Amino acid sequence: MADDLGAPLGLTTGRRRWWRQLPFGLVGGIAIGVVATVMGVWVLFIEDPAGGQPTAVVRIDRSKTGVPPSDVAVAGAPKPANADGSDLVATHTPAAPGLTEAKPAPEGGLEPAQPVMRVPDVVEGQPLSTTPVQRVAEKTRFGILPRIAADGSRPLDVYARPVPRRAAANARVVLIVGGLGISQTGTQDALNVLAPDVTLAFAPYGASLDRWASRARSDGHELLLQVPMEPFDYPDNDPGPHTLLAGADAPTNSERLQWLLGRLTNYVGVVNYMGGKFTANEAALGAALKDIGGRGLMYVDDGSSSRSLAEAGARSARTPFARADVLIDAVPADDMIDARLLQLEQMARAKGLAVGVASALPITLRHLERWTKSLEARGITLVPVSAAARGSQG
Repeated sequence: MADDLGAPLGLTTGRRRWWRQLPFGLVGGIAIGVVATVMGVWVLFIEDPAGGQPTAVVRIDRSKTGVPPSDVAVAGAPKPANADGSDLVATHTPAAPGLTEAKPAPEGGLEPAQPVMRVPDVVEGQPLSTTPVQRVAEKTRFGILPRIAADGSRPLDVYARPVPRRAAANARVVLIVGGLGISQTGTQDALNVLAPDVTLAFAPYGASLDRWASRARSDGHELLLQVPMEPFDYPDNDPGPHTLLAGADAPTNSERLQWLLGRLTNYVGVVNYMGGKFTANEAALGAALKDIGGRGLMYVDDGSSSRSLAEAGARSARTPFARADVLIDAVPADDMIDARLLQLEQMARAKGLAVGVASALPITLRHLERWTKSLEARGITLVPVSAAARGSQG
């Protein structure tokens, strides 16, 4: 067998391979350089403005008028029209003499009208409206928005559910269940089991919101619209598109609010969704409350933030206001939900009226269905959220 000494010049034996002579350090350095160059080009020239932020894509099921044809079929009523056959809502109606009409403010919002008595359009036992009422609705590029009527009526008055007559002698409880409209199954379950005096709060992002709202109103529920507001850990914790931001200017937030208000109709007011940072900002929150009150709506603080300035802001803006006393399912466990419901009862007996907020979780719905059925026997009356509005002379 030949060895290396006996091999011809320039040739090797089978024990030495050509790849052992490659400069591996040089090859590795070239590869690392190529990767670094590609990454640098990507960072410099590829735009990704939403990079690292949570995003969501939702379908908004609305027609040009804000009320899809399917809603009319569900409600079993024809689409309302003006006497001359024109569109659903006039864009402006002159104010009646002696009444204050909402007027454009310099910042693009609305000046709140003088408070009027909260008098529901319907009496106990009559069905609630399921389509926008012309005199308290305004057709805009954002859809059908609420407004104060020429006669001073507010959406808070027109869409309110009458308070049961027996409520005057009893402790009263307001129960708000939120998060509806996103999950079709969850929304259906809530509508199937919750009593008519339970107030339902809809998120602005779900599909077929008008259909669900029509069903809820047909069943007798008052409605609230959940408005996403900036939390302290935004954008890592993002409430959704068109969130009201503490650092945005008033016109920007006003436009975002109008977009949100146009997602639903026939509601008496709005309730915050998240918003720890926004509700602690006096200027940003004050401008939003001015817009909300100027459209004849009430504002409900869900009680989730101890830093919220909503009560003082609503008083300053002359916006009807209510604040939740108890978060019923902050901890979604059987024993904790029962404890919170007992706490809500005790507060109602002590104060005369207490407000509880819950979400439409299956475990919560089971407890609420059983609890609401037993209230009357214990001398407690369930009332809609409009009955809790303060600062409205109602």
